[in-house]
Amino acid sequence: MVSLFVFLVSLSILVSTGVGDDWPQWGGPQRDAVWRESGIVESLPAGLLPRVWSTPIEEGYSGPAVADGRVFVTDRIHGAGTNGTERILALDAETGEMLWKHEYPCLYDISYPAGPRATPVVDGDRVYTIGAVGNFLCLNVSTGDVIWSRDFQKDFGVRLPTWGMAASPLVDGDQLITLVGAKDGLVISFNKYSGEVIWRALDDPAIGYSPPVIHDFNGHRLLIQWHPKAISALRPETGEVVWEVPFAVRSGLTAPMARQHGQRVFVTAFYNGPLMIEVAEDGSNAKVLWRGESDSEIKTDKLHSIISTPWFEDDLIFGVDSYGQLRGLDAGTGERLWETREATGDGRWWNAFLIPHEDRFFIHNEQGELIVASLGADGYTEHSRALLVEPTRKVQRRMTIWSHPAFAMKSVFARNDKEIVRVDLSR
Repeated sequence: MVSLFVFLVSLSILVSTGVGDDWPQWGGPQRDAVWRESGIVESLPAGLLPRVWSTPIEEGYSGPAVADGRVFVTDRIHGAGTNGTERILALDAETGEMLWKHEYPCLYDISYPAGPRATPVVDGDRVYTIGAVGNFLCLNVSTGDVIWSRDFQKDFGVRLPTWGMAASPLVDGDQLITLVGAKDGLVISFNKYSGEVIWRALDDPAIGYSPPVIHDFNGHRLLIQWHPKAISALRPETGEVVWEVPFAVRSGLTAPMARQHGQRVFVTAFYNGPLMIEVAEDGSNAKVLWRGESDSEIKTDKLHSIISTPWFEDDLIFGVDSYGQLRGLDAGTGERLWETREATGDGRWWNAFLIPHEDRFFIHNEQGELIVASLGADGYTEHSRALLVEPTRKVQRRMTIWSHPAFAMKSVFARNDKEIVRVDLSR
């Protein structure tokens, strides 16, 4: 009888603390920004969402990563002039308590110098981070001790892109693959245990900001890297170029991740608009299916996104245009089916993140709101919205937040330039 009581109490504690999935990297477990946990609320209460906890942090654009009961996030403390200190923080996911921090000085000579951009990547007992000016670190998740580090500028002669290093690295087996921007290695694969270079690919220092991703095309795995001159497909094991589709992008603004559905890949740029390509059944080549007809950020004809990765599935594409229009497109032609500003606003570089969950979307807009909505061929239907975090950074005369949240442990973890919070979204 006593053992049964102990079992029931233990089960109660397990349920109350919430056992859920992790969000260990950019885009979550499968690097596709889809939230797959069940038992999530169908609507949100109005007003400020109640926090499980809130922990003070400093400036940064990077989103959090959540794994094995820890939350990892990066920020920056300003110093005099271009001086400052970047920090890597580890928090207890249940309480928000600071477990450890690692900090290092670095000079910022980039535009929008408000902290790191790239989401940390957690892999087993290690966490990997890339700072805004190219400090690449591997740390122990429990202690914060540095296992190895590389400096993109000093070690590879990298000339930083205008807005700094933003692409989150990708773990594939024993490799850690990331954008670097070296003259003989736009993309470099590192041994994730030692930091030694395994291979280099693409002789082009025009870096861009889009994270590398591995897609499977009918059984053929290809590393897709969208950069300011092309969409390139590489063999993940060697870095060998399999094919490239030229696509010149103004100002290097390749920020959204390349989206795949079946044999098709879709990208969208702020100035140059969208490009849809089709990959051969054996993955050996690709061709253009359609592309945007406008190179203007104002007179956009299909979808011109600045930051957020669009959603692409079956016959539909959903994304946020250059001045905040949430749009639905016909994936076969790029034809615009509808647009709305109900979830967004009106202004240059206006941004919102689209996170699919079951039959709906969680939309985190730059005003810090979290919205539950349905998106379909016939338009946008909002179910509820609430305030997740206050926007804290001024852009184009408005206050914004441009950090992608993490969805894990049946909760949302989000940050601004003052705090990182956890909000319970379990049903």
